[in-house]
Amino acid sequence: MRFKLAVSLSLTLILCGLGIVLAQDPGDEDLRGAFLSSREKTSGATGGRSRRRVRRPSPTNTNSNVANANTSGGTTNKNSNPATPPAETAIGLGYTLFVRDANGDAVRVDPTEEFHTGERVRISLEPNVDGYLYVFHKEGEGEPVMIYPDWRLSSGENEVEAHVPYEVPSGFEKDERLRWFTFDANPSTEHLYIVVTREPLQSVPVAEALVTFCAANKAKCPWRPSAEAWARVQQALKADVQVAAQTNFGQPQSDKEKVATTRGLGLDQSAPAPSVIRMNASTKAPVLVTVLDLVHK
Repeated sequence: MRFKLAVSLSLTLILCGLGIVLAQDPGDEDLRGAFLSSREKTSGATGGRSRRRVRRPSPTNTNSNVANANTSGGTTNKNSNPATPPAETAIGLGYTLFVRDANGDAVRVDPTEEFHTGERVRISLEPNVDGYLYVFHKEGEGEPVMIYPDWRLSSGENEVEAHVPYEVPSGFEKDERLRWFTFDANPSTEHLYIVVTREPLQSVPVAEALVTFCAANKAKCPWRPSAEAWARVQQALKADVQVAAQTNFGQPQSDKEKVATTRGLGLDQSAPAPSVIRMNASTKAPVLVTVLDLVHK
């Protein structure tokens, strides 16, 4: 599948993953319960928590490590103090793949099925922790490129908040063509790497650093990670991860999900669960990497 990357320019926040055999046992309910338990119990009058800005680590931290962005240039953000104790909650990501139906509505679809030319899909992502989100795109055996954060959107920021759903692409773009990933006439398999972290990734420019680099080097953007930076992402894929899935395919996106996404609100426990939930087995793991393989025949 080779979907139109022009759509990625409308990214509000990014994306999901698979590439492994999904568990189908009673442990699914335990994992799903662990993930959903940190949602608010009820939404109240406002429909949930409003989206707040995640505090970026202080650039004056003397214990931070600074690395070069890559061999093509650019600047990077700094890491926070590595001595900071780990949080008690393991990093988790819930995601749901939606397909556009004949009426233009978003309907849940199995991410493992084969897609065809002209079909349109969108992904909803729900992290269970405050942190940072990155999405890399890799076509076949090609080189990875970072499609989120995008220097042209939200000043290159990539902070996310626990249980606030983020759509990729945004379903509320003014231009309807930018609301979906569209499968074009070139069958292929697209690999999307969704990375959720507690602290910014080393050697990956975001925010002002990304904007500055891309404004001066437009031909080198979307930004490409160095071999060393990409190797760290690949290494994180080896972490022990628990997975739970449910077959709620065919169900439309709920009004509560639409409102939460539009207003930047946290989902409560009455909202539908994500189709797939992935969570690090260890609370000490600082990164969760999810790979979504979308097959276009």
